Amino acid sequence: MEATQPLMLALVRELDEITVTDRVRQVTDLRAQERLDAELIARVAQLAHAPRPVLTRRIAELEREWDVERMLEANAAVLGGGSVLLAAVTGRRWLLLTGAVTVFLLQHAIQGWCPPLELFRRLGMRTRREIDLELHAVKALRGDYDQLRPPSAEGLAAASRGGAGGV
Repeated sequence: MEATQPLMLALVRELDEITVTDRVRQVTDLRAQERLDAELIARVAQLAHAPRPVLTRRIAELEREWDVERMLEANAAVLGGGSVLLAAVTGRRWLLLTGAVTVFLLQHAIQGWCPPLELFRRLGMRTRREIDLELHAVKALRGDYDQLRPPSAEGLAAASRGGAGGV
């Protein structure tokens, strides 16, 4: 776990930083947000010593995961389309649901919040940034970014003496 400690600290720091700029995180109930963050950290910690195929499988899952925005859009489309069909078949009163869905989408676009958002967050739906944060943490565990790490002091010293691939 010692080798992954910097990654875990960076993960916690980034979760704090994205709260400042992410409207959905800003309006999410604090307890729900803390639970989502704790689950993300626990998942990454659990994968810290996982074999490469397990990490690759998790990366594939994260790349397919729907974020809360996508779920809101799909929910609005289903409710809006369904209520229009119901209005055509049973009566115009169903158009009120279409209007409500439209107002909720507008409210979310303007404020970053709407009533279904709270439900989805409590059900565990995450923002794209939260999913991407876990995705990049798992990629780091898998070693995808190893070549991007700055060289160690010993490596720089050897290179300057003409060793280890130096001139």
